[in-house]
Amino acid sequence: MKKATHETPSIQSLDRGLVILEAVAKSSDPVSLADLTELMGIDRSSVFRLANTLKRRGFLTISSRGKDYILGPAIWRLSRQYDWNNMLITVSHEPLKKLASKTNETAHLAVREGKQAFFINHATVNHMIAVAGQTGESVPLYCTAHGKALLADCGPADLKGIFGSKSLPAYTAQTITSMDRLAKVCSEIKRQGFATDEAEYQEGIRCVASPIRDRDGAIVGSIGISAPMTRFPKERFARCAEDVMGVASLVSEALGKQTR
Repeated sequence: MKKATHETPSIQSLDRGLVILEAVAKSSDPVSLADLTELMGIDRSSVFRLANTLKRRGFLTISSRGKDYILGPAIWRLSRQYDWNNMLITVSHEPLKKLASKTNETAHLAVREGKQAFFINHATVNHMIAVAGQTGESVPLYCTAHGKALLADCGPADLKGIFGSKSLPAYTAQTITSMDRLAKVCSEIKRQGFATDEAEYQEGIRCVASPIRDRDGAIVGSIGISAPMTRFPKERFARCAEDVMGVASLVSEALGKQTR
């Protein structure tokens, strides 16, 4: 007869503290004690003690409003100590090679660094004409497929916070320089699941990329392919976009499993 397995009981106060921390992390606005009390379903004084303990340890802090909670500096210190890029490279290594092989084009993996998309890995195929954007290089966010994929969830206010309100510098005649136009493009990318670059950064180069998301749906990277226009006519976009989105979905799923 098989012995019944018993789950180790959790520590209630720790569990409640983590629920509070997760609620504050997921909120786009500071979270009030009243909101946390309603969420937890326990008395206000207990919630205050839990939140205050997290605040004392630096995991929460008080917003500029003077009473509501936001994430504290301890969270950012922990996140900087963990090499997320290395995990992303590891998880996406084989899918990246398969994408390059399937499309017969250079495939790239990128993350956001400020106003730039930073290439952290790539897979090549044997072509006489190589495409720029290899591992260790950076490209602008607003005029590249990888960059725009990384911006897909950004609305007008988010974009203004990143780039300011002035017109964006043009690299080619096709570069998007209007903030309003960029916001519309980001909305379209979010809807369709992929971003394109029609020689917006480099003349004669087409690219398609898709966002990689973590288990909470946040964009943590982008994956895609680049090729000269002579080898990448518009007729290939639909098929290649499907391949890129499929690989991005696989990487997102694998990344979610790694971080559970």
